[in-house]
Amino acid sequence: MAETLSFQTEVGKILRIVANSLYSDRQIFLRELISNASDACDRLRYLAITEPSLTGDDTDFQVELSINKKAKTITVADNGVGMNRESLIDDLGTIARSG
Repeated sequence: MAETLSFQTEVGKILRIVANSLYSDRQIFLRELISNASDACDRLRYLAITEPSLTGDDTDFQVELSINKKAKTITVADNGVGMNRESLIDDLGTIARSG
C-alpha cells in the first residue's frame, strides 16, 4: 500500500529563493509596490466613473512613500481601491498570480 507523506518547507526560505530568482535587481520590489499602489488608484478612478459616491469630492489619488531610517523601513501607501478581508485572504502572500 502506498504511503502519503506531506511536503514540508520553510516558506521564508522559499520566498527568498523565488524573489532572488525573479528579481535580478534588488530595487525591483519597490517598483512593484509602487505599481500596485498606482493600479489601486486607477481602479478606484475607473469604478468611480459609474459610482461617484465611491470617491465623493476626493479625486486626488496619490501614492506616497515614507522612509523611516531608524526602523529601516519603506512604506508605500495609496488612497486607491483598497483590499477587503476576502482579497487579503485570497491574494496576500500569493505568488505568481496577477489580478
